Amino acid sequence: MANRLGASITSVYKRTLDNGRHIVEVHVRKVPDDQYYIDSRVAVLGTVNSGKSSLIGVCTHGELDNGKGCARLNLFRHLHEIQSGRTSSITYEILGFNDAGESMNYKNCRTANEICDRSTKIITFIDLAGHKKYMKTTVFGLAALHPDFAMLCVDAPTGIVDTTREHLSLAITLGLPVFVIINKIDACSEVTIQQTIECLTSLLKHGDGFVQFKPFFIQNEGDLIKAADIFVEKNICPILPVSCVTGQNIDLLKKFLNILPPRLSSSEQEILSQLPVEYRIDHIYTNNTSNEVVVGGTLRSGTIHEGDSFLVGPMSDGRFVPTKVATIERYRVPRRIVRAGQAASLSLLDIESSRLRKGMVLVSPAVNPEACYEFVAEISLTMHHTNTPIHKGFETTVQIENIRQTAVIIDMNIDELYANEKAIVTFRFKTRCEYVLEDARLIFRSGQQTKGNGRVIKVFSQNQQNTTT
Repeated sequence: MANRLGASITSVYKRTLDNGRHIVEVHVRKVPDDQYYIDSRVAVLGTVNSGKSSLIGVCTHGELDNGKGCARLNLFRHLHEIQSGRTSSITYEILGFNDAGESMNYKNCRTANEICDRSTKIITFIDLAGHKKYMKTTVFGLAALHPDFAMLCVDAPTGIVDTTREHLSLAITLGLPVFVIINKIDACSEVTIQQTIECLTSLLKHGDGFVQFKPFFIQNEGDLIKAADIFVEKNICPILPVSCVTGQNIDLLKKFLNILPPRLSSSEQEILSQLPVEYRIDHIYTNNTSNEVVVGGTLRSGTIHEGDSFLVGPMSDGRFVPTKVATIERYRVPRRIVRAGQAASLSLLDIESSRLRKGMVLVSPAVNPEACYEFVAEISLTMHHTNTPIHKGFETTVQIENIRQTAVIIDMNIDELYANEKAIVTFRFKTRCEYVLEDARLIFRSGQQTKGNGRVIKVFSQNQQNTTT
């Protein structure tokens, strides 16, 4: 039956009955005919020294850590990261799975191209910074790169800290399903591990200004299958203890990632692909020597083919200018098409790199896009750690998808906003206009401290002004 459908079958669980017969649970995967593989992006969160980069390194390179962080060296991009052992920038690594559910990584493949060619599913790990100092980078990664899931790493010896709570809150604010990895279980006693589990369970069950979750502990393959099956739809948080040094439960983690269903069903993705193109630019590649400008980003809706023409902007004056897609790449592999929900690099014609920046969009001309300086949002101060209220005139850094800019509150429906309260406020960007859509989620912060979150409920075009200003 699977062969007739063009699908593959992998045995994930087998149990022998008393009568000698077997019960086998299988994972059936069918890659859509117009896709090369199923693609899921996982944002990796957690406080500094929780072993995020080491865990990714073990999964993607197939070699255990030495207890001193050797597995993470393949992920670091800067000398100071190697020297300090701390991630300060956003890095990406991929882990593939073939028809048989076997891992395709840099242990059995030489290049990312080979991993993609040999895989029917690709997991893209987005390694985000854990130090408070780099919180703006972490917020940008969560909001702009549109991960499908969040993997929260908890250091077993240290337990739950403020950054753990903040990262969990950010992921929930952006609507991401979260699963937790209790890392470094080889570095502490069973008593310490149990204490960490109890603190984590309390945090998930009772919340900390966010929605409550039911902890779901994965102890065997049966638990793993059930967790993956109900993870996205039910309000649960799978929890798995691992060790990058001994390798305990690393195979269970890989199997969980393999059978984890896509965030969007094929029908949902098809609906998004039929909408007008909205491609959010989160990176400009400046080292390109040709006449083309290369940008990186995520396609939120629509479908992009080589040779398609679009509008890109907004420019400093609010205009959107025409451009053309010359080539497309995904994971450094040339492609002819990119679909909604996928990240890709595009080379653009008829535009100078000096005119482009992070936060811009590539859209279909039929959308008739308009830039805005002002927008109305419903906000709450779930992470406001001081007694100082927010009021009219308050300046904050706002993150809306790939947009990051200082904005001022120019109007409020109440005089002052305190912790755990909600308000309707009007923001005005200080520096330049942006492309903002209604119903977009936002996060705002002051310095390295996240203040709160909200949702855009009204947008004023550049030619409009809120009557209260």
